[in-house]
Amino acid sequence: MESYRYTDMDVADTLERLHRMAVEDADLRKRLLETKNQENPLSAFCAISTEVGLPLYAMDLIEYGESAYAAMRRSTNGGGENSPLLSYEDDAYELFLSGLQE
Repeated sequence: MESYRYTDMDVADTLERLHRMAVEDADLRKRLLETKNQENPLSAFCAISTEVGLPLYAMDLIEYGESAYAAMRRSTNGGGENSPLLSYEDDAYELFLSGLQE
């Protein structure tokens, strides 16, 4: 059996679709925002996403955030290690929730 692995584009597309759904559905938006209060927020977030038909796995979301941040760092200041760490810029979950709160 062949296992399926998300690509960054799959995660980006999933998050974009989930965001559109949450903007249109106040209950879904509320449930996603409330995941911050769960014992394991990322797992709760991914469970809700999967429940609404957009399968999302915690490790894929974490890897996506880290990859996106690494690409951003490489594109500035020659990608040197001197680049300052920006708060939550490597956390796709936190960035998603902050986008819903606006």
